[in-house]
Amino acid sequence: MKTLTSPDGESLLTFPTDFPIKVMGKRVDNFVQEILRVVRLHAPDFDAATVELRASRGGNYLSVTATIRATSREQLDALYRELTRHPLVKVVL
Repeated sequence: MKTLTSPDGESLLTFPTDFPIKVMGKRVDNFVQEILRVVRLHAPDFDAATVELRASRGGNYLSVTATIRATSREQLDALYRELTRHPLVKVVL
């Protein structure tokens, strides 16, 4: 098991762990499919049944929350980097 630690050595996460990732972007036809494609590249065992969608009040933006089984900090860092560089993505939490 790997543990993610803070600068003072306090444990923050213990791997493996279920980890939700929220991605927000413009509401376009292929947004959800693109996000799930990227998630699957970094978490091949990802279960699409964990996906939650929420449209913004005005309907112009969409948030996709995908819960993955994270196995390392490196995995999460790589996934966040790729998602934040994606042209359809505005915010990753």
